[in-house]
Amino acid sequence: MDAMYRMRAEVAAELNSKINVREVGVTDLVTDLSDGVSAPPNCEEQAAKQLGKVMLIHLLEILGNESLGRYASKPKLRVQRFENVNKALDFIKSRGIQMTNIGAEDVVDGNKKIILGLIWTLILRFTISDINEEGMTAKEGLLLWCQRKTACYDEVDVRDFSASWNDGLAL
Repeated sequence: MDAMYRMRAEVAAELNSKINVREVGVTDLVTDLSDGVSAPPNCEEQAAKQLGKVMLIHLLEILGNESLGRYASKPKLRVQRFENVNKALDFIKSRGIQMTNIGAEDVVDGNKKIILGLIWTLILRFTISDINEEGMTAKEGLLLWCQRKTACYDEVDVRDFSASWNDGLAL
């Protein structure tokens, strides 16, 4: 396994630790959040169990500890996926989280860079900001979280949010 795949798996595991209370799970960050429906390709039983589960909305409802209201729970049409993602993005913006250069089309079409950036933003806002209680800023907390998650990979050395990511190994 390459380092990028392992890190995506680590982030997926982090998200799964949050959303498992709804008996759904993320197997692939990009496809599960972009199409709104989680249906792992080689697991019919799990696919049937998770069919129609809207991952991004589930995640935001759990992290934000409130309902996002009505949404297409089994989106079949592209327009339904757009509506769901727009609802999620509106919720994020209503929480005062800056979202630049991201639209529903980016998420629905599976833009990896945008989706991973969105996940990092959510982790920063909802998970890492809790570290403030330890006397760190949210940014310092996120850096610490990244360092802890990558510590087991010899080839990965996260020291900042710029140069440490250039080779793609920290992803």
